[in-house]
Amino acid sequence: MSAEASSPIAAPEGEVKMTIWEHLEELRKRIIYAALGMLVTTVLGWAFRVPILAWLLRPYENAWNARHFLGAPELQTLSPAAAFVGYLQLSLVAGFVGAAPIIFYQLWAFVSPGLYHKEKRLIVPFVFFSTTLFLSGVAFAYYVAFPFSFNYFFSLLGKVSDQGTVLTQKPTLEFFLDFSTRMLLAFGGVFELPLFISFLAIAGVVTPMQLLKFGRWAILCSFIVGAVVTPGPEVSSQLAVSGALVALYFLSIGVAFVVGKRKPDSEEAGADGATKSG
Repeated sequence: MSAEASSPIAAPEGEVKMTIWEHLEELRKRIIYAALGMLVTTVLGWAFRVPILAWLLRPYENAWNARHFLGAPELQTLSPAAAFVGYLQLSLVAGFVGAAPIIFYQLWAFVSPGLYHKEKRLIVPFVFFSTTLFLSGVAFAYYVAFPFSFNYFFSLLGKVSDQGTVLTQKPTLEFFLDFSTRMLLAFGGVFELPLFISFLAIAGVVTPMQLLKFGRWAILCSFIVGAVVTPGPEVSSQLAVSGALVALYFLSIGVAFVVGKRKPDSEEAGADGATKSG
């Protein structure tokens, strides 16, 4: 019997068995590193909180001015600490977005001990593409979903009675930030779908044909997820998230065709090998 035939199933290079407590300790360490990185970016976000808020308000202001409403749009605060809390929330979200490369790197560092050597070399592509996809989702929300949503919302305002009563809008800082930051983070997370499915395809967990057959259910799940990640009555934002999910899912199928394992070929090769050895 040859050495190859008697050798055990290949294991990840340099694999060291870890107890559950060692895994938890490693997870704690990675969370701390990610938190420290986010702390730095959050402090920077606080330093630039006013320009960031002005940038976040621009789609809202453009939609407001396009409707030719009287006066400039306003953001109200209802408590003495509301401005501080709002700016802190904005800084935390900006810090999370800014620390995305650090967070994704720490995520990879946590799972890498269980990977093969050639898979560990994917760290740079993983960090690059995960960060790029996340920022692409944020940009999609800002440049596409925001204008669409605000224009639709403002179309519902205006005169509602013959007596001159008008339906207007003066949102609070809290409500505006809740809506806008939730949308940014939701789209950022949604745009990670191709990367997630690509890893499943690389690992051989799913095949492109399986993904294609699951397409009709994926569409249904996309609308369910769209309703969950954007709670509230904003139907337009739910449709936008769901539509993006559907598009990303079918894009993921194309990626899976490129990077996925071809199970039938490997199974046939294994069967041939077993026949010859027999």
